Amino acid sequence: MRNIKLIVAYDGTNYHGFQKQYNTGLLTIQEVLENVLFRLAESEIKVTGAARTDAGVHARGQVVNFDASRWSIPADRVALALNGVLPRDIVIMNSEQVDVDFHARYRALSKTYSYILYNDNKPSPFWRLYSCFVPRSLDIPAMKSAALMMEGENDFAAFQASGSAVKSTVRTLFKTDVRKKGKFVYITFRGNGFLYNMVRIMVGTLLEIGLGKRLPEEIEKILTSRNREMAGFTAPACGLHLKLIEY
Repeated sequence: MRNIKLIVAYDGTNYHGFQKQYNTGLLTIQEVLENVLFRLAESEIKVTGAARTDAGVHARGQVVNFDASRWSIPADRVALALNGVLPRDIVIMNSEQVDVDFHARYRALSKTYSYILYNDNKPSPFWRLYSCFVPRSLDIPAMKSAALMMEGENDFAAFQASGSAVKSTVRTLFKTDVRKKGKFVYITFRGNGFLYNMVRIMVGTLLEIGLGKRLPEEIEKILTSRNREMAGFTAPACGLHLKLIEY
């Protein structure tokens, strides 16, 4: 096996998430990558992604790996070859050969997501696909305080959307951050894993706190409840960016 690792950046606007969806006709990032690899390598290649980003979610540091045993191109030239064929909204940032036991998903130690709010009295036509527009002022200190309460090992069942069959809803958040820079508010989460829609529901909850609809202290009650109805709304996918995956 010749195991190749890619770091992939993409604009998720026109895609129905990362993971391939069979017999649906819906275009995904994985499907595009596999189609291009088939075209270049002239053999079927399956890719494994580290994070199953949802429809409309963007990535700067998605990681994938695949077996390139049937493709003789040097590993460091894979990125150049793929970028010459891929659509402009998907870019391979780096390619390298890794150990045969490297697995993009199961070897990941942490994932970092950033959610971008565009906080101004009128929307931006340039950021409408890459941020969530919030026209009202936000209580940033309250949002920071609430985010800190999410850190550590917790049962995040209340922050998981329905439709998931994971065995455990316990995850560890290593670090959270809420920071305002000009018209933008950046909400960052670094953890060992995330449940289905977990980041977007946490952001929706923090937004309700920032708008004065909830108190920061409610986070502990929400976590303890394990009840999705206790948490806030699910923030739009367009503001979510997968930043980094560490191994």
